[in-house]
Amino acid sequence: MRVFMFEKPLGMRDTLPDVYKTKRALREAMMAEIETWGYSFIETPTLEYDETVGAASAILDQQLFKLLDREGHTLVLRPDMTSPIARLAASKLYKEGCPLRLAYAANVFRAQQREGGRPAEFEQVGVEYIGDGTMYADAEVISLMIFALKRAGLRDFTVTIGHIGYVDALFFDILRHEQRVETLRRFLYEKNYVGYREHVKSLPLSSIDRDRLLRILTLRGGEEVVAEAKAFATTEVERRAVDELELLWAHIDQYGVTDMVKLDMSLVSHMSYYTGVLFEVYAKNVGFLLGNGGRYDELLAKFHRPSPATGFSVRLDRLMEALGEGRNDEKKTCIIFSQERFAEAYAKAAEMRRKGEKVVLQQVSGIQDMDQFTASFDDVVYVLGKRGKDER
Repeated sequence: MRVFMFEKPLGMRDTLPDVYKTKRALREAMMAEIETWGYSFIETPTLEYDETVGAASAILDQQLFKLLDREGHTLVLRPDMTSPIARLAASKLYKEGCPLRLAYAANVFRAQQREGGRPAEFEQVGVEYIGDGTMYADAEVISLMIFALKRAGLRDFTVTIGHIGYVDALFFDILRHEQRVETLRRFLYEKNYVGYREHVKSLPLSSIDRDRLLRILTLRGGEEVVAEAKAFATTEVERRAVDELELLWAHIDQYGVTDMVKLDMSLVSHMSYYTGVLFEVYAKNVGFLLGNGGRYDELLAKFHRPSPATGFSVRLDRLMEALGEGRNDEKKTCIIFSQERFAEAYAKAAEMRRKGEKVVLQQVSGIQDMDQFTASFDDVVYVLGKRGKDER
């Protein structure tokens, strides 16, 4: 097929000036909050080896952008930041017994099979808290995400928390087969609760087991869900998961943000490396996921440095959509000058820039349509002809 001159690869987007300014402001606001909690920002390569980071990532293989280097190694454009940071921490930064707090603001790449408005490249801001297996770490990461979103200007949003250990223990106790468990997990991940109910009803199960599978959909709400989930738990793994959520809620309460949080015992993720607490954040009246995170205690073992870890990531493009149209309050001045008064015009522009003002310096003969060009500025100063009074 012929590629037209102005076409972009599937899922790729241009970022125009106003969008760039808004995105930068959100990024800087979140980064500022994250840094006040003592996290250190890092960068990792855009390209990683497929057999290490690609294999460790929870992103499906068909969503990876792959290419070959000159030595014949398969490389991938990083599909997430958690796996590259796990590689970096395991190789250089993490010392056993010393918790490590890292953060990032970076683009990730996930190939799209068809055009559906979903980007193949998008920016994430997030943190990874490595080396602490206590619920204090989970509470810190969740609370930090809430504070960072508030600092970025988001107000009406909810963080939903679950535990993959609870779901898996329930499913395996009843179904005892990975493929059957995966089928139910997919219904939950896709939020297809009607399909989930119909599928459960079609399974050859006892009425007791069928009720147990259906009841998990009702375990949603506030702190009261802990007692309900504990009453329905039948395995030690389920009870341990509920105990962790109870402790987590108490710690989050100390941060004063439980009004932004709810529990959902049916919550699952497409990210296969989560091993315990996991969470998602949604904004009111917006149907898509803004960010997510959770505990991944087995990922660093793939890089030969076993360690507990937890973290979160927020998508900046979706955060922008949740906040709506941002106002551009930046004022911009244009100084239009003629050749003989360039030095004077530059001196004026330099003085204004030192005061923090945004100033464009434009030679008059370079403008073809004066009205259209000047319409985009808040103020226009003309430094033209013989030296004299400037005109506005």
